[in-house]
Amino acid sequence: MLIRVALPVPLYREFDYLPPSDTSNNTDPNSTDLNTIDPNTTAPPPIGGRVQVSFGRQTLIGIVVDHIDSSLSEVPVNKLKTIKQVIDTKPLLSQQMLSLARWLAGYYHYPLGDVLSVMLPTLIRQGKPLDLLITHWRILPNVSEADFHSNAHKQRQQFAMLKLHGEHGASEDTLLLEGMQRPFLKLLEENGLIERFLQPKSPPNPVTLAKMPLTLNEQQKQAVDSIIATAKEEKYCGYLLNGVTGSGKTEVYLQAMQSVLEAGKQVLVLVPEIGLTPQTRARFAERFAANILLLHSGLNNTQRMHGWEDCREGRAQIIIGTRSSILHPFANLGLIVVDESHDQSYKQQDTLRYHAADVALYRGYQLGIPVVLGTATPSLEHLKLVQEGKLTELVLSQRAGNAKTATLKLVDARDKPTLYSDLPAAPSEQASLLPNLKNSQNTGLTDDTIHAIRDTLEAGEQVLVFLNRRGYAPILLCEACGWQADCVRCEAHLTVHHSQLNSNQPSYLKCHHCDWQASIPLACPDCASVNLNAVGMGTTRLTESLHALFSNPQTSKKTYPIIQIDRDTTRKKDSWEDIYRRINSGDPAILVGTQMVAKGHHFPNVTLVCLPNADRGFLSPDFRSPEHTAQLIVQVAGRSGRGSKPGKVLIQTVQPENPLLRKLVRDGYQPFALELLKERKMLGLPPYTYGALIRCEAKTLQRATQVLKDAISIMPQHQLAILGPIDAPMKMKNSRYHSQLLLLSKQRQPLHQLLNYWWPQVLQLPSAKYLKLTLDIDPVGW
Repeated sequence: MLIRVALPVPLYREFDYLPPSDTSNNTDPNSTDLNTIDPNTTAPPPIGGRVQVSFGRQTLIGIVVDHIDSSLSEVPVNKLKTIKQVIDTKPLLSQQMLSLARWLAGYYHYPLGDVLSVMLPTLIRQGKPLDLLITHWRILPNVSEADFHSNAHKQRQQFAMLKLHGEHGASEDTLLLEGMQRPFLKLLEENGLIERFLQPKSPPNPVTLAKMPLTLNEQQKQAVDSIIATAKEEKYCGYLLNGVTGSGKTEVYLQAMQSVLEAGKQVLVLVPEIGLTPQTRARFAERFAANILLLHSGLNNTQRMHGWEDCREGRAQIIIGTRSSILHPFANLGLIVVDESHDQSYKQQDTLRYHAADVALYRGYQLGIPVVLGTATPSLEHLKLVQEGKLTELVLSQRAGNAKTATLKLVDARDKPTLYSDLPAAPSEQASLLPNLKNSQNTGLTDDTIHAIRDTLEAGEQVLVFLNRRGYAPILLCEACGWQADCVRCEAHLTVHHSQLNSNQPSYLKCHHCDWQASIPLACPDCASVNLNAVGMGTTRLTESLHALFSNPQTSKKTYPIIQIDRDTTRKKDSWEDIYRRINSGDPAILVGTQMVAKGHHFPNVTLVCLPNADRGFLSPDFRSPEHTAQLIVQVAGRSGRGSKPGKVLIQTVQPENPLLRKLVRDGYQPFALELLKERKMLGLPPYTYGALIRCEAKTLQRATQVLKDAISIMPQHQLAILGPIDAPMKMKNSRYHSQLLLLSKQRQPLHQLLNYWWPQVLQLPSAKYLKLTLDIDPVGW
């Protein structure tokens, strides 16, 4: 018998090894890890377990995928190497997970070893033993609050929190979630008041309701009943929960989850942004007394491994995570919810280029469980699946409770906007301006918009101003010769980062594609002119415009706080929680945000939403841009009027006669999307055709283009449409040139049959040597 192993190498095959002759020499006999090998056994490594093998000059960790007879190997037995070490005696991955890995490898045409590498946490890929013991803390005997110094208020407070858990103590994770701080735990330990000890994780208690459910309207009740009935029958069904913003989709999730959780099963909830995880967790923790696990990119390697193991062993009952969570193993999954399922961030853009919503539907089919895709703005792909009967649509057309749908209004932005020069700015602000940046730009807001913002604030309500562009300005321009500050490594302009309100914040130019930075020049590098102008508007500049209008005591009788929400202001730990706290206080304020605030957030006192630059996406050459722009407008508009007060949305546009924009405002998203579907069908574009995008990255554009020409020359007979080779939308990125080739097919099967035969040959082309070639199935943009 031979052992077939999948290794994390970019080769489309597995490798055969001889089983170890004596496994008793492979591990430490004193190991306490429950998953390492028993020194008294000589059994072969299990399928789904890890092994350490030699591969060329390297030593790699691989996953056993099969036991085969020696006659089936392509390599003579006398030339095969022996497995160096067996790491696991029990399967790490079940047959179900290996089946998922094979499907991912087949559909996305990606090496199986690399797929398994993507599915496993870093520490497990490195061969680390499963950490089944976790740190607990407890109070030492005969210790009381009398042992503290009278001034040690913080220590006394932390001690009291631990005391609530009694003599058995609690896990460190539990204590940290409750608000205890690790430095104080260590300090109390050093003072001889508490002690740490290791203990296996205990199974969770059955899930119970912590708060009674809300009353559902008829549409919500029908949706919940349908999902529960499918879950009880233990069969697969994909649901598109198509509900307008504020229609109570989360309440539908919660009540459908209740039945699944009470049956002892797990629930996976996918969210598109890491910023949505704290809010979602708080909402679920308010409803259920359950073990809730958060999975996102902000976790360290140890936390990721613990989370992966908690999912696999069933200790995690509700799992809230971003897209990679769909690749985790689960002990007893009963329901998958994909919130904001239209969101583009569910598409992985490097390594294994999967779409989490598509993988969720496959996992639901594989496990025989319902999958709910919830959104107010369904993607055209999902609407087509509804038309074909592959998804069941559940419609929520009314906002929950007394909330009314916000009214949308177009504002003609061709009128002269309010200028900075029209505003008497404070002398201190004028003095803080950098001498090399002119300040003659307009505020980006029309007078009608400014008056509406002021009226809303004076009524004690909040305003959200949406601008999907970070920084101060997107372009730095010399007005004398036309020079622009461009990235030296990308075909892109450098974004100006600068703040007139915060003198401690450095001013610099930055590329948002490769992170290259430079200082802002004092004069033009080409003509030495000092007339440098920051052209356009980012969130920082918009914040300063609003500050001049509404937060400057010299221009306003009453000042209001401006809260900027973008990637630059939410980098620090707990920054999201601080922002939520300020917003949920209900005090009148202006929120300025990028697409981070467009989805899922519930701000009950926001009654006005302004979109100063909403129609830019309708002018893009990308055929998907109208769809994505409309989704963004509707999602941002949905943040308005979610409480008891009516909402209003102002959409500034320089094309108020644009037929697509007018249809969206007049008829809503659904008729707009169905109209786009008809156009796509006439033009033969996705979702009525199926695409594969081949990208090549090289040091020169000529080499990148040549390998794609060579690839076409070896392509067998086909019925595909071929577009390219052409330059990628961003021809140069990070000092590398990018070219691409698009394949479109009317049927999915012929496309994949061609790729199965042709793609491995493309990778072996002489001209492909030392170049980076990638294949993207169902690309979201080209």
